Amino acid sequence: MVNPLSLFLRKKVTETFEFRDEELEALGTEIKKEIPKVFGHSLAIRELDSGSDNSTEIEISNLGNPHYDVERFGISFVASPRHADVLMVTGAVTLNMAGAVKKTYEAMPSPKFVVAVGDDACDGGIYKGSYAVLGGVDKILPVDMKIPGNPPSPKEILKGLVVLMKQASKEVKTGV
Repeated sequence: MVNPLSLFLRKKVTETFEFRDEELEALGTEIKKEIPKVFGHSLAIRELDSGSDNSTEIEISNLGNPHYDVERFGISFVASPRHADVLMVTGAVTLNMAGAVKKTYEAMPSPKFVVAVGDDACDGGIYKGSYAVLGGVDKILPVDMKIPGNPPSPKEILKGLVVLMKQASKEVKTGV
């Protein structure tokens, strides 16, 4: 019979695993550099599903997992549009969600930015032309950035946010 204490007292067997994604780290460094130019100390994102198949939401939620951990770069997801700098919309805008999308946008403080993430949010995707779908987010809101893909990878989403921040930084400098 095995003495239970011997399991706790023996040397632990673990693997040393270090995974470093250089492209992700470079994106993170760029994000950290761009955020203060427009948003102050951090970038607050409100994600809104306007009628998607949830594939894009899975990729967005992956941004918070330990591999990507976007909070270390100064990006956080917030529950209220009143605390958000960016509205990240996923899915084609359905007729039933159009009002909620507009109300969410109106609740955001200025300056406000809208990012359409995924093919459905960009132009309606596979739902384009359906009787229940208006189309992409640009049908009802001014869209600042479109990140295509079905779904886009977390890195593609981060790359899109970097481009958005650089555009916004130029607008702040020129006063547009």
